[in-house]
Amino acid sequence: MSFEDRYSFVDKVLHRLAFATPKLQIDFAGMEDERFFKGAAPVVDRPVFITAMPRAGTTLLLNVLSESGVFATHTYRDMPFLFTPVGWRGFSGRFRREDTPRERAHGDGMMVSIDSPEAFEEMLWKAFWPGQYQADHIASWPSDGGDAFRDFFSRHMAKIAALAGQGRPRARRYASKNNFNIARIGWLRRAYRDARIIVPFREPIEHAASLLRQHVRFLEMHKTDAFMREYMMGIGHFDFGAGLKPIDFDGWRAGASQDATTLGFWLAYWRAAYGHCLRENAGEAAFFDYDAFCAAPQAGLSALARAADEPSLALALSEIRAPRLHEPDVSSVDAALLQACADVHARLKAAGVGVR
Repeated sequence: MSFEDRYSFVDKVLHRLAFATPKLQIDFAGMEDERFFKGAAPVVDRPVFITAMPRAGTTLLLNVLSESGVFATHTYRDMPFLFTPVGWRGFSGRFRREDTPRERAHGDGMMVSIDSPEAFEEMLWKAFWPGQYQADHIASWPSDGGDAFRDFFSRHMAKIAALAGQGRPRARRYASKNNFNIARIGWLRRAYRDARIIVPFREPIEHAASLLRQHVRFLEMHKTDAFMREYMMGIGHFDFGAGLKPIDFDGWRAGASQDATTLGFWLAYWRAAYGHCLRENAGEAAFFDYDAFCAAPQAGLSALARAADEPSLALALSEIRAPRLHEPDVSSVDAALLQACADVHARLKAAGVGVR
């Protein structure tokens, strides 16, 4: 079944309506806030933001947090009217249906269903910060400003936690995985002083090869599946395919090839992203070695628990699989770029939370 075939005609209409009306939904969210909070201040307890370049293991880490029972997350049931989760869940609950897990579009063995934890926050960021989203890239994020969004997002996180708590009383903390938050770590730390920010990383050549493979895969799917392309752009999934918008960390794009069908592009992007994080966010984020986690899962869970500020986390170890190895040909990649990536990787490992 193709991505497009999973959505009925009504589903597509609702999604297109949601994607086209963010400003109206912000107004509705304000009305929902008045009824939900009744003048009380939202309570956001140590939110956790998992963020990285795509293909760094962020989905698995979010699943670990979700399965702990302590963390509240978005799920696919929150779509498409993400701005008003209380009202939408109340309305859509009348038509609640069960869903059989299926492999996600990435073709990487990760199974998802309508109740799976997922990140859709980028829809919110897009609505409040439209100027950051250029035609072919996302501009570097300012570290301050955005008071209106901070207030909105605080209320939004509190609502997600409250909704989760109805079925899981221990789910008091909000958790998300959002790849583009890697450009906003400074902003998040200033807005939410007690936030925990976890940045997983992998060996750069294999990581870049995985990014390239997914980009080519989504380019092909977008040629034949128009709704998938529309959906990904609507939710702010600009990581791959026809809607690719790389983040322009420190102006890296000006000095690099923009041919995203080459390994060199993704290595240059990787170096820019993680190099920026090391330089700008040391002490503000926990760098998490995903390769070491896969090699020593139990020790990795302990390290993740420390990074998330939770006593303990658990997951069936059978669910932890090392990423597929690609062994790419690097003969066409500039030697200086390869060395720069290796240097950044060594610094990440040295700065990491420690999987031991």
